[in-house]
Amino acid sequence: MRTENENVELIKKLSNASGISGFEDEVVEICKTQIEATCDFEVDSLRNLCFSAKKNTGNRPKVWLDAHTDEVGFIVQYLKNNGTIGFLPVGGWSPPTVAASKVKIKTNNGDYISGVVASKPPHFMSKAEQSAGLTISQMVIDVGASSLAELKNDFEIAVAAPIVPDATCEYDEKHKLFLGKAFDCRIGVAALIETLNQLQSEALAVDVIGSFTAQEEVGLRGANVVAKSLHADVAIVFEGAPADDTFSSEEQIQAGIKRGPMLRHFDVNMITNPRFMRHALNVAKKFGLQHQEAVRSGGGTNAGAIHTSKHGIPTIVISVPVRYVHSHQGFVAYTDYLEAVKLAKAVIKSLNAEIIASF
Repeated sequence: MRTENENVELIKKLSNASGISGFEDEVVEICKTQIEATCDFEVDSLRNLCFSAKKNTGNRPKVWLDAHTDEVGFIVQYLKNNGTIGFLPVGGWSPPTVAASKVKIKTNNGDYISGVVASKPPHFMSKAEQSAGLTISQMVIDVGASSLAELKNDFEIAVAAPIVPDATCEYDEKHKLFLGKAFDCRIGVAALIETLNQLQSEALAVDVIGSFTAQEEVGLRGANVVAKSLHADVAIVFEGAPADDTFSSEEQIQAGIKRGPMLRHFDVNMITNPRFMRHALNVAKKFGLQHQEAVRSGGGTNAGAIHTSKHGIPTIVISVPVRYVHSHQGFVAYTDYLEAVKLAKAVIKSLNAEIIASF
């Protein structure tokens, strides 16, 4: 088991890594270094990292663990003659969270350069423009260039360059809180890594395989590819789920921070296998593990692709609540991360062939 400091440093490193959908290489490299001692793995051309625990026997039921490595961001669509940059969102964004934010754009030499999302200042807007909400198509990114030639030659920015929010992860040790970007789903990636780490010293009745998947934010693309090749009997998907405790009434809150991980019964992509869900809830109650339950009216996870693959794989989702996902900064509670790992570990330890067959 890692120390708090080791866990914190890994979570900060994952949060700070740049990896919008399709450009997850930096995150994949971190994952490889974290699991290479305990797992065999391979990486495909989409940048899915699939692994198998070295202690697997090959003759036991298989549990598939998954977390996605990509984050929401932007991509350069065109370069303007005045030196500004037109861009498109990658993944789901709300326009008010985009305006006036700092970003970093990857240059042709592989470095990241700072820029700001800009729009026409109010001084130059008509009353009609001021009363209308901005759309992303009305925004540009400015890196300080004054011409197209300068943008291309001096700043070395090209069409299709990935763009990430400019945010550095902080940890408030007193309140056990992270503030940073990309916790959807880097906090899930961290929880999966630590779960694998802790399982190495446990006697199991199952084999553990899994994936760090690419391009979840643009349609579960990585999971759809992996689902064609990975064979498993059950699956656990780790996520960073939108927290609703700052804008919902108390009785409606389904994912509040410092209340434990969230188990979802339903979302737009999946009706969770009720037998596997009941088993996971019973495990949580048996060991007194903090947890929350949710029936989601929106959103989805890689479980949507996994649970309909092969013969239909019973799948649960263990989500760490994140305030303000799909924006430049979000809060995560360290205790929620720890409880997610405890829950996943307890569920995996509880599984055997007979129990899995009952799902």
